[in-house]
Amino acid sequence: MKILVEIGEAAERLEELIELAARQDEIMICRDGRPIAVLTSIASRADAIDEWTNLAAESRANLPPGTTSNHDDLYDEHGLPI
Repeated sequence: MKILVEIGEAAERLEELIELAARQDEIMICRDGRPIAVLTSIASRADAIDEWTNLAAESRANLPPGTTSNHDDLYDEHGLPI
């Protein structure tokens, strides 16, 4: 089933829309009535899962030793951006 929703509604119903996509529904997200994005289940595309897995592994392999995703140096002791 195809479902059309405006961005604001999609934001409010995101969890529900993800569940619908997981059940093979296609959700088209619109801005001012014009389609701008489609939410579909990645499980329905085994090739996409393999592609993402390979891309992630390749990205990790290219990181210098000791690299982390910790960005604490960008924030002060109160958690505010420096």
